[in-house]
Amino acid sequence: MEQTSGAARRAPDLRDLRADCGSCFGLCCVALPFARSADFAVDKAAGRPCGNLAEDFRCGIHGRLRGEGFTGCTVYDCFGAGQKVSQGTFGGESWRTGGREHARRMFDVFPVMRQLHELLWYLTESLTLPAARPVHADLRRALDETERLTGGTAEELAELDVAAHRQRVNVLLLKVSDLMRAGAGRGRNRRGADLIGARLKGADLRKADLRGAYLIAADLTGADLRGADLIGADLRDTDLTDADLTGAFFLTQPQLNAARGTAGTRLPTSVTRPGHWTA
Repeated sequence: MEQTSGAARRAPDLRDLRADCGSCFGLCCVALPFARSADFAVDKAAGRPCGNLAEDFRCGIHGRLRGEGFTGCTVYDCFGAGQKVSQGTFGGESWRTGGREHARRMFDVFPVMRQLHELLWYLTESLTLPAARPVHADLRRALDETERLTGGTAEELAELDVAAHRQRVNVLLLKVSDLMRAGAGRGRNRRGADLIGARLKGADLRKADLRGAYLIAADLTGADLRGADLIGADLRDTDLTDADLTGAFFLTQPQLNAARGTAGTRLPTSVTRPGHWTA
């Protein structure tokens, strides 16, 4: 039985917005497509289970994904959307037992829920930032509305214009960024900059606007990114060895998982050090 939009809700915290694979039906391993590349060893169509997915919805090669050519799987995170769709929207009935139409709707809803949960992450984090206090009331309203949308039925979620909702939330997140980087020491605006392979070793990027910047394979060894806005920055294979990201905001776990770092990399408390980083 599907969850109705009138169900009781509570505001999430960041711990709610992490993947709990044990409460999910392997949705990212089925609903999403991937192509043979450096990140995936094989091609897989959307809606087709990955060949490594076991009957209990767990990954059969989880401990050796990188060695088997599935680096992309170790980078991905659903922000808790998988368990929300599996146990909430679809009431604990899996795509294997609910019939073809049930499975199709579940696969359609999962990417929408993932986007909503990513927005919940940014909004929840924003409410922890003292500098953003002038817009906390607006952020709470946006958080409540986004959480309300996640409680919709499968039909409501499938019909949702999630791009329009993202745009409305983004207006608020831009205000948060301005407030966080205001005052003395405001960094450079590198929004959307092409910094692929850039040599930025030891660079002073404090309070920089790096929204959507392409930092693929950039060398940020020892760089100072304290207070930088990293929303949407592409950190694939970025070298963060000994970099200081304390106070950086809108940094997500998938971004960090895609980067390279060490025990000397200093991180904000909202994320965890990836297990594949070197000691």
